[in-house]
Formats: sequence, C-alpha cells, structure tokens
Amino acid sequence: MAATPINPGAIRAPFAAYSHAVVVDTPKRMLFASGQLGVSPDDVIPEDIEAQAVLCFENIRAILAEAGMDFSHVVRFTAFVTDRAYFPVYGAVRSRYVSGNAFSSTLVIASGFTRPEFKVEVEVTAVA
Repeated sequence: MAATPINPGAIRAPFAAYSHAVVVDTPKRMLFASGQLGVSPDDVIPEDIEAQAVLCFENIRAILAEAGMDFSHVVRFTAFVTDRAYFPVYGAVRSRYVSGNAFSSTLVIASGFTRPEFKVEVEVTAVA
C-alpha cells in the first residue's frame, strides 16, 4: 500500500509514532472497522487495560485478515480510553502491532462505554 505520511514542518511534530495526515492514491479498496472493545470471543472482559487493548488489536487483526489485509494497510486509528493514565498503555500495545508512522491517529478520553467494565475501544480505516 502506498500511504504517504504528511508532517508539515510549519506545525508541531506529532506527539507519538503517527502522522498528522496520510495521503493514499485511489482507486483502492477501503475498510472501515467499527470500534473494537477488549472482549474475547467467549465474552470474557479482562480487568486490566493492557489485556483489553491487546484484545482490541487482536480483534482488529482478525477483521483485517478476513479482508485480506494486515496492520500495514491501516491509515487511521481512532481510540477511546476511559482514563488519561491509559494513554501510554494503549500506545505501547499499538506499537506491538504497528511500526512506523504512516498512519493518522486520534485518542479521546471518554467518560465510559456501553458497559462500565470496558476501558478502551479502537477503530481503524484501512486501504489496500
């Protein structure tokens, strides 16, 4: 996939490993994944934020694979966490699955999800 990172020198550099924008030449196949929560296929929701984040990314990996894609095709991450302290944990888990910075990223501190035990949700846009 040819995603070109855009990080203008006229604005502050990104806060972590992502880009302010990415340009993808079309026509391409696009995948828009719904937000994935930290829940296993057998409905187990770990208490730990790291374990929940890993499940989010494993769920995304399965969705991408079903579409014939992988994390190298992701051009945008949007993540929601319920506590500011979860930001570095989320970032560390994302770095296990994704390298480089050829994607854009947004992280929002949310007051909660549909069930109080959820701590993180991640959605992606991928292009192949």
